[in-house]
Amino acid sequence: MSKDIIAKMPMDLDSIGDELIFFVNGKKIVERNAEPEMTLLTYLRRKLGLMGTKLGCAEGGCGACTVMVSKFHLYQNRIVHHSVNACLAPVCSLHLCAVTTVEGIGSVATKLHPVQERIAKAHGSQCGFCTPGIVMSMYALLRNSPRPSMLDIEEAFQGNLCRCTGYRPILEGYKSFTKEGGCCGGKGKANGCCMDKEDKEEYTDGHSISQLYDPSEFTPLDPTQELIFPPELRRLEKKSQTQLRFKGERVLWIQPSTLGELLDLKAQYPAAKLVVGNTEVGIEIKFKNLVYPVILAPALIPELNAVQHTEAGIVFGAACTLTQLGEVLRDSVRDLPSHQTEVFRAVLEQLRWFAGKQIRNVAAIGGNIMTASPISDLNPVFMAAGCNLTLLSKGGKRVLQMDDKFFTGYRRTALIPEEILLSIEIPYTKKGQYFSAFKQSPRKEDDIAIVTCGMNVVFEEDTNTVKDLRLSYGGMAPTTVLARNTSNQLIGRTWNEELMQEACSLLAEEMTLDPSAPGGLVTYRRTLTISLFFKFYLTVQHKLAQDLRAEGIPMEDLRPDYASAIELYHKEPPSSIQVYQAVPPGQSEVDVVGRPIMHLSAMKQATGEAVYCDDIPLYENELYLALVTSTKAHAHIQFIDTAEALALPGVVTFLSAKDIPGSNSTGPAVYDETVFADEMVTCVGHIVGAIVADTQTHAQRAAKAVKISYRELKPIVTIQEAITYKSFFQPVRSIERGNLTQGFQEADHILEGEMHMGGQEHFYLETNCTLAVPRGEDGEMELFVSTQSIAKTQQLVARALGVPANRIVCRVKRMGGGFGGKESKSTILSTVVAVAAQKLKKPVRCMLDRDEDMLVTGGRHPFFGRYKVGFMKTGKIVALDVTYYNNAGNSMDLSLSIMERALFHMENSYNIPHVRGTGYLCKTNLPSNTAFRGFGGPQGMMIAEDWMSNVALYCNLPPEQVRRLNMYKEGDLTPFNQCLDQFTIDRCWDECLSISQYHQRRAQVQRFNKQHRWKKRGISIIPTKFGISFTAVFLNQAGALVHVYVDGSVLLTHGGTEMGQGLHTKMVQVASKTLGIPTSKIHISETSTNTVPNTSPTAASASSDLNGMAVYNACHTLIQRLEPYKSKNPKGCWEDWVKAAYFDRVNLSANGFYKTPDLGYNFETNQGRPFNYFSYGCACSEVEIDCLTGDHTNLHTSIVMDVGKSLNPAIDIGQVEGGFMQGVGLFTLEELRYSPQGVLFTRGPGMYKIPAFGDIPTELHVSLLRDAPNDKAIFSSKAVGEPPLFLAASVFYAIKDAIAAARAESGLSGPFRLDSPASPERIRNACEDSFTKLCPPADPGTFTPWAVQEFEFR
Repeated sequence: MSKDIIAKMPMDLDSIGDELIFFVNGKKIVERNAEPEMTLLTYLRRKLGLMGTKLGCAEGGCGACTVMVSKFHLYQNRIVHHSVNACLAPVCSLHLCAVTTVEGIGSVATKLHPVQERIAKAHGSQCGFCTPGIVMSMYALLRNSPRPSMLDIEEAFQGNLCRCTGYRPILEGYKSFTKEGGCCGGKGKANGCCMDKEDKEEYTDGHSISQLYDPSEFTPLDPTQELIFPPELRRLEKKSQTQLRFKGERVLWIQPSTLGELLDLKAQYPAAKLVVGNTEVGIEIKFKNLVYPVILAPALIPELNAVQHTEAGIVFGAACTLTQLGEVLRDSVRDLPSHQTEVFRAVLEQLRWFAGKQIRNVAAIGGNIMTASPISDLNPVFMAAGCNLTLLSKGGKRVLQMDDKFFTGYRRTALIPEEILLSIEIPYTKKGQYFSAFKQSPRKEDDIAIVTCGMNVVFEEDTNTVKDLRLSYGGMAPTTVLARNTSNQLIGRTWNEELMQEACSLLAEEMTLDPSAPGGLVTYRRTLTISLFFKFYLTVQHKLAQDLRAEGIPMEDLRPDYASAIELYHKEPPSSIQVYQAVPPGQSEVDVVGRPIMHLSAMKQATGEAVYCDDIPLYENELYLALVTSTKAHAHIQFIDTAEALALPGVVTFLSAKDIPGSNSTGPAVYDETVFADEMVTCVGHIVGAIVADTQTHAQRAAKAVKISYRELKPIVTIQEAITYKSFFQPVRSIERGNLTQGFQEADHILEGEMHMGGQEHFYLETNCTLAVPRGEDGEMELFVSTQSIAKTQQLVARALGVPANRIVCRVKRMGGGFGGKESKSTILSTVVAVAAQKLKKPVRCMLDRDEDMLVTGGRHPFFGRYKVGFMKTGKIVALDVTYYNNAGNSMDLSLSIMERALFHMENSYNIPHVRGTGYLCKTNLPSNTAFRGFGGPQGMMIAEDWMSNVALYCNLPPEQVRRLNMYKEGDLTPFNQCLDQFTIDRCWDECLSISQYHQRRAQVQRFNKQHRWKKRGISIIPTKFGISFTAVFLNQAGALVHVYVDGSVLLTHGGTEMGQGLHTKMVQVASKTLGIPTSKIHISETSTNTVPNTSPTAASASSDLNGMAVYNACHTLIQRLEPYKSKNPKGCWEDWVKAAYFDRVNLSANGFYKTPDLGYNFETNQGRPFNYFSYGCACSEVEIDCLTGDHTNLHTSIVMDVGKSLNPAIDIGQVEGGFMQGVGLFTLEELRYSPQGVLFTRGPGMYKIPAFGDIPTELHVSLLRDAPNDKAIFSSKAVGEPPLFLAASVFYAIKDAIAAARAESGLSGPFRLDSPASPERIRNACEDSFTKLCPPADPGTFTPWAVQEFEFR
């Protein structure tokens, strides 16, 4: 396709590019060789060396690359400041703009900007990779509005994602800038603030505190101190505009200055793309491999930016941005009578949820229309409103009304190639006309629609008789469509229940979808067309009744219990409370253990000065590597054609299996994987080879040009298929205790069920990255890697290179998130990059793009559980037989250990006398699944809570009563015969009931559900018990190395890596307490294999326990060595004792080592002690669901977590909240979708949705259990990384509780199946009603689904 375009469009090869002039952080840039295909992000990082702005996704979906772009707007006659995605902004679009990056507003070396300082001090930066983008979104907001509202802040962050923090501390830190001020959320009630003396006692028991930082320490914001807009740019902008041309390697960029020039150019280059914001074309070039040889940039043409108010409506130039559209419409809604602005309000409602702020700031209305997306948010509104579009070409002007003839096919319009869209007129409405727009997507914020619609009805004057009706839908066909038949049949009818019933039946007939339709979710989409019309019907009925009554005409209004169905989504600003135990009175100020000190890198992360792997400056002769991966799930490789790729500019070589000097076999536990696929591929994304070139662009371009021919074999993709074909890895694991036969005989009732739990993508903000630097002698190589496993990386690289491990040094400074995804899967990239570096004898770098990372690395294991549970009529469970199947993928990786942990957690926190669990590892043709926070524990416990909730439903008993009845007690034995001592779950449970006011909430939920038909609330309280230790005994060891220098400064190294979890901060706290010196004297530079050898992966939540004890032991050795000098000079200081020891020739370097005692378990005998101890917790969550759409809102969560005696309450609470929100994603939102051929569809934030700022509970209370020291870990602390994640199951089971209330309205009761995640689709389909009956699903087996969904297992 791209070749055709190139052939048709000869380029003016003699043209010389113009100068591109812009400013970055106050410094003028004159670029004489601007490359049209280069983004601002690449320019900042590679040309200017500004590494603070990060690459997170390359599609404008995560906000890590956010910068502020300022411009003097000639037509508005003012300077505008906008947050922008640097990963999409072409550098050529920045002529006469001023760019401000995170480095430009403050630094650790000079002074932090208040925006940077507050996110750091409020503990809003963990891994820190997303922090610069969040800082710049907030900074841009403050430049426009120095005293914003909380609503402004939430809107500013719609385009930013964070995977670590759970968002709460970011919002709380930035709340201090708002009109509402720094209140915790007491909402101005009498005694409503948790910091008030009277109220404080309720939360804090007198010896606990709920303040993690002191807002009084914040530097005030002074807007007069900001960087000024360069006066030179204002002068240049006011000069007459001239056409600009920038010529690159493949593309000519032309920026016309007048409308006439644009029309001439469009006539000359009819296939040229018009680009304003590049939010669509940028994606096409990047991900669809399209080339547009000529790009026209009409953003500055006056006529395309004009806004005119006419008698009929408002005319917007096609280059007006969506932000500008929103501002103009908001003003009109404020100033005009409400009956005139029905369409405007509908557009504004769609804009609320349209992408992120960064996209809306640059995306043009015309681009949105001309993209012709079938799931456009705005086109159905424009179509239903009958907007007029003005088209222009050299041949003249024509006006089209937007209707179903405007879109002529998938992403095609009625425009001829020479035409441009000049403007759109959005009409006023009149009395008796009502308009609504709806959008349904998996996530509210920044998400693409599943179904979107605009609905417009006009009534005969002062009646409820339909005069005209237009219903427009997106997501129901390859184009935006009108439901013409339904509309035509309803004209002339009375707006009443009978019309509604008939409309629903007509829509069910007219809005059909092929069961194999792209996008899937066919039953849900068809149901939505009806449900959304029903919402429109109710909305109109309510407005019409009010308007007719005002004219003295009686008309029946809505039923009161239907009223909430038409409320527009509104969420209260979040409020939160955090409670932890204060340090004991008299604890030394120097002793920071137990204090909420800030993450040691937080300030650097907030200023962009923290160095991540890809931030390391380029080596002089460095090359870049791009992977070549399989497009087939199971096939023999017949031939690899690299001729075209090797002929492309900048390409150095192609690597494949034959280039490996050592062994091609690799893997974390067993060597059943390959560095490069040899003869056969076993998944889509299997690494077949690699291209090495001079730049990333050239390498990636060439990698796409490599052609591989395959002989395909049948793939196995799902657990269902693996069971059918008996495709399993060995061994099959089992744990059994008691006598199952006896247990089931004793039971009053037996219930059988099954549940599927989907996988999860890690979505660490920093993708996998490796830089390999050969050292030129003896096969030595240095690797800078983003990995949790430096020793495994060293070992596998040495194996691939055929050298001993002592020649390979692996170094990690920090990671931008890990979550288990960089425990074993980082090595698939490191080995390839190392092979390239060794072959070429040059440094080689590769940082995977988000889509590559998601494709090749695997994620959390999907699980299928089948259970049989025996129980008494009281709800007491006496017998359980459960079988687990996990989707391991194409290799073993860590799947066996993950299944073992699932079995160790199969009963969660419940004592079951007769129990058996069996686990099968399904071998499939997907990229191998791997470690992910929780490591099988959440899957085991999730299925346990499913049978628990169904037992409660079966017995018709309160679920909290059934859970409490079955809960373990101190001294009980688990199914694997480990005694539970220091058992605190009963305390966690009771405190959680108390702080959540559970019983009061339960009563309020029941009252709410009686009063509302189409909204339902649910509540659930869930416990967790999580075993702490690696289940592979040999991994429970750690080392540390501590150097004390003569000036008294201490360099600390240990075996753990920092990925945002605050491990280095905690280790410095441990060393500080042990050595008795301030943390300021201690520094951790990095983790490396040449300082601490044979390290275990930073995983299993055990890193603080293991490394903390190793650090303690090393420091203790040093203290013993210094003791004589301390005794001799008791009034001296640390530096005196160190100097004295040095001059006395005492060794001031010590290594420490620790191994966890008394561990080891035997599956054959079911004897031993797999875990050192358990972490406990409870969470109570309340939700509200929309029964018509399946949306849910997280209203409240209270968490009580036993973390022993916290080393650092701020970090521990951050881990609890971050883990909880990751669990909310796992159980309610995140869904990996594969084709039946094993192709992953969800390869970036556009298709794969992690929780956003708006998904946090409106009220979030976190309490660390007090007076619960743990004698089995460093300074009585407990592990905290993984255990809290499962507590998000409380949200899932609250949703299930709400669905049960909805089903009761349809006469349905008792147990029902709800698979995880509880997506809007599953919620809506489970809330069975008259609308769902109109859209029965197609019978399985009668069609090929677009995406396989394992939960359809029958």
